[in-house]
Amino acid sequence: MGDDQRPRFGDRKLVNEDNVFQHNAWDNVEWTNEQEEDALSITKGQLEKSASQDTREELLNNASEKWHKFYQEHDNKFFKDRHWLFTEFPELLRVANDDKQGEVSDDTERRVSFMEIGCGAGNTIFPLLKTNNSANFFMYGCDFAASAVDVVKNSPQYDPKRCEVFVHDITSEKPYPITEGSLDMIIMIFVLSATEFSKMKDTVKRLSKLLKPGGQILFRDYGRYDLAQLRFKPGRCLDENFYHRGDGTLVYFFTQEEIREIFTSAGLAEEQNLVDRRLQVNRRRQLKMYRVWIQAKYRKPL
Repeated sequence: MGDDQRPRFGDRKLVNEDNVFQHNAWDNVEWTNEQEEDALSITKGQLEKSASQDTREELLNNASEKWHKFYQEHDNKFFKDRHWLFTEFPELLRVANDDKQGEVSDDTERRVSFMEIGCGAGNTIFPLLKTNNSANFFMYGCDFAASAVDVVKNSPQYDPKRCEVFVHDITSEKPYPITEGSLDMIIMIFVLSATEFSKMKDTVKRLSKLLKPGGQILFRDYGRYDLAQLRFKPGRCLDENFYHRGDGTLVYFFTQEEIREIFTSAGLAEEQNLVDRRLQVNRRRQLKMYRVWIQAKYRKPL
């Protein structure tokens, strides 16, 4: 993995290992060669004890149904609103503030349009709508779980004049109900990892067509050797670095190089691609938990 460091929340660095339990989390934690080798050994073992081919086919063929059941069970109570997005991706605020300063217009050319892929229960959509109350701002969202879309539409915060959500499988070739070249921003937070690796390039290529020239994709997802990956038990692995959870939902763990290849192959220019390595600790139980995420930004050329 690369050595890029995250520019936000990066000030709390662990200098003395004896102080590890003085705080709940540490930023930009360096891994030792031994940790990397141990993680690789664990993932090789997981692959050797993969799920059966029948299990793999069942899960891939019914991926949307697994998420549908997830949101039927949890409604909007599982995930919290992602207010941290404004810190990690300050351009969301800059666009909002720029829009607020302008006069309200019916001209679609002046409308600022965002779309969230994998909108879930609206934990990104609603904070964005609340932050930007301009009549020129419009938010789209899609999810391939019908129950998730229902949760968003049934929320008292949902305003069809400012927001539209719909069911869509982003790995399918079915066209989006959105005009190509009309979006300023596409937000992909922990969603691409829920798809098959072989379908990711085509998925991003289709999304890139929806962006205006100069439009951006903001991305954050699971990184290789994240704690969640290393905790998977035998029988959970479907393919290299690709797993199924107990509820049948799927997750892939990325490297920076994979993300770079996926997005640049769609003709997008890389503006950020970094590894967020964080050490979270449970001070009461004296536990260390190494988390790894990938954060990236890609822009459609003018």
